Amino acid sequence: MAASIQDRFKENTEQTVIDTSKKVRVGIIGTGWIAEAHLASYRNQPDVEIVAGADLVEGKAEAFFKQFDMEGVKCYRSHAEMLDDASLNLDAVSICTYNRTHAECAIYALKKGINVLLEKPMCVTLEEAVEICKAEKESGKVLSIGFQPRLDENMKMIKKIVESGRLGKIYYIQTGGGRRRGIPTPYGTTFIEDKTAGIGALGDIGCYSLDMVLNAIGYPKPLTVSGYKSAFFGTRPDYYPTHPEYAEKFEVDDFAAAFIRLEGDIILDFRIAWAMNLDTPGDTIILGTEGGLRIPSTECWNGSVGGEMTLYQEICGEQTQTKIPVIGDGTDFNKLFDRKIRSFLDAVKNHTPAPVPSSQIIYNQAIIDGIFKSAEAGREIEITIPEF
Repeated sequence: MAASIQDRFKENTEQTVIDTSKKVRVGIIGTGWIAEAHLASYRNQPDVEIVAGADLVEGKAEAFFKQFDMEGVKCYRSHAEMLDDASLNLDAVSICTYNRTHAECAIYALKKGINVLLEKPMCVTLEEAVEICKAEKESGKVLSIGFQPRLDENMKMIKKIVESGRLGKIYYIQTGGGRRRGIPTPYGTTFIEDKTAGIGALGDIGCYSLDMVLNAIGYPKPLTVSGYKSAFFGTRPDYYPTHPEYAEKFEVDDFAAAFIRLEGDIILDFRIAWAMNLDTPGDTIILGTEGGLRIPSTECWNGSVGGEMTLYQEICGEQTQTKIPVIGDGTDFNKLFDRKIRSFLDAVKNHTPAPVPSSQIIYNQAIIDGIFKSAEAGREIEITIPEF
């Protein structure tokens, strides 16, 4: 029965023929570890030419491209210096910088008439997100946000199930995720200092959890939020046996939770953690008037589901449970990244809408910003997104 249910939601897909007669000229802003994934995926595409890179750290961009045996790539000390060089004839850029500089770099690129693939989180504050969206609208260029998990077939299945009407009217969602011990410091302190990150687990992996469910239900507008955040683990020297000094540098959240009201009379119960005394804060649950869907959590966010999902329904007076098998591997980071890059390139070349549009992700950012501000205020707050 599970296979037949799953088959009803399948779509026929055809191999896309890529036009290689015109190369997309790409620059990479920020050459840290996530830039490696962007570079690898771009190099897998037959219609891309990487022509430039920029990094604030002297010599870092040069070393980055040398590491991957890429000669002839022009390197710059800032995004502005690179984007101001008209001789590059850039078509697109990937922005792989610190959270705090996402908005600055994206706005500058869009105002230069260059298409942008912006790594997640979109930025740090709602105010920044609004300014990014204004620049995008004025430019007429493609701005896509780096949420590759939604391109996984299992994530698409969640959306198909919701859109099929099998759950009826959605009224409650529980979602989140996290790690028992997983503060991302193997690459230094850029994820945990306010001057570079701005937000912690809330923006790093919380944005993914929010996108999984919000995308499935059509991204309704957030109305109010009562948020909480803490940093009980990141500020402990004993958390970092080899770098106890990191505790003094920790200035963001390692846990966050919230109760969010969405348009359509939907409640979103959310929690996320970089570190906690638990293996998981629970599965994702979507409750509707005609059915419920349980989505198993993962040990560490990998862009997919933690196992086969369960669809709960009443059929002819009988309580039923239908297992939805995991589609494909579902954990192949490189394949998901390739899909992210390819979908962005297709939008650029075909002048089609962004695969992960800012018109949706601004709601994601508004929730993150609302949780942060509510936690700081110690009370529920209204979420107001300015028109632009």
